[in-house]
Amino acid sequence: MNFSVIPEVDAPINLAPQTLLEEIIQNINTILLTPKGSVPLDRNFGTSWAFLDRPTPIAESMIVADVLDAIEEYEPRVTIVDITFFTNDLTGKITPRLEVSINE
Repeated sequence: MNFSVIPEVDAPINLAPQTLLEEIIQNINTILLTPKGSVPLDRNFGTSWAFLDRPTPIAESMIVADVLDAIEEYEPRVTIVDITFFTNDLTGKITPRLEVSINE
C-alpha cells in the first residue's frame, strides 16, 4: 500500500492514533520537522537543516539523502518509494512530498 506524506507544520499531535497509517504519517511528519540535534536524549533524531541557503538542486539532494537515512532509522515500518519537491518561486521554500510504502 503506497501513500503520500507532505510535512505539515501545524498538524495536530494525536497521542492515540486510531490506525497504523495515521500513526506512521504522524511519525514521519515528526521526523521531517524535527531539527537534528534538538532532542536532548537522542541528538541524531530528526533531519539536518544544513540545506538552508543552498541552491535548490543541492538542497534537494541533501534533503533526499538525509530523509532516506532518518526514515530508515526511526520509522523502519515503511520504505520510501519516491521523493518529489514543490518549490515556491517567490519565497524559495522547498517542500518534499514522500511516496511511502508500508513494509509487510
